[in-house]
Amino acid sequence: MNNLNNNRRSPDTAGVMYSLKKLAVRHRKKLVVTFFLVVAENVMFLLYPVLAGIAINAILAGKTLNAALYGLMVLCMWIIGATRRSVDTRTFARIYAGLAVSVVLSQRKYQLNHSAIAARVTLSREYVDFFEMHLPLLITSLSSLFGAAIMLLFIEFWAGIMSCAIVIILMGFVSEYARKNEWLFMRLNNRLEKEVDYVHKAGTATLHRHYVTLARLRIALSDREAWGYLWVGILVALLFTLTIIWMTQSAGITAGHIYSVMTYMWMFATSLDDAPQLLEKFSQLRDIGKRVSADDEIHVSGR
Repeated sequence: MNNLNNNRRSPDTAGVMYSLKKLAVRHRKKLVVTFFLVVAENVMFLLYPVLAGIAINAILAGKTLNAALYGLMVLCMWIIGATRRSVDTRTFARIYAGLAVSVVLSQRKYQLNHSAIAARVTLSREYVDFFEMHLPLLITSLSSLFGAAIMLLFIEFWAGIMSCAIVIILMGFVSEYARKNEWLFMRLNNRLEKEVDYVHKAGTATLHRHYVTLARLRIALSDREAWGYLWVGILVALLFTLTIIWMTQSAGITAGHIYSVMTYMWMFATSLDDAPQLLEKFSQLRDIGKRVSADDEIHVSGR
């Protein structure tokens, strides 16, 4: 009977997207300001390689003023970045303060034991982390990924075509990758919800089995992320190799052009590097969404 209570789910929970939407609507004014700064920062990053290439060509041509304007762009990037970091800490610390209290009160309604409630309060932090860290990273990755591919289509066409082909290939594996991750996170979070009970009541053999199981699940998730990085690395290495070969066979290429192409390819590559981590995080949130409903914050706060 106790196990049944531990595994009860809120009937109002409609999945992770519903919970994230509720949190976004509840704190929309704070989030709009934060994500406006995120978008502005990403626009500056996307323009950076082209402007750097122009600055390099200006230096080689002896055009001091044109080259020096690049420093102004760098200053603007850092001002926007500093402002965003200051604003988002204030925003998300306050969101979590309200969410933690509401989760405790709402989970008591389902007569869960203290171990499950404590675990779910900790898990609820993942929702706030999604908005504070992972959604900005997702915006940055997508803008860098598609922005770099589009810019490459304009300045080095075949490199852009290869970039698009890599995205299409990897998208074919996303669904299965995410499904397996979600299953592993379900097992991991089931264990974590019982951890306080194990610490207080379990014998040596049970404790050992519990922590060995946790270690195996975390290693399995880490291995999947590592394999994801490896396959991304293989495709990116192919992109770099073929593009460099094409550029060495082309006449009239400037130093600024080479720098811009190489930087956009690195931008594309680092965005792909973020993909396994983002997929793992979303799989984790899907399982948390079955345990903790952000809709409860709305009911408790009365807004």
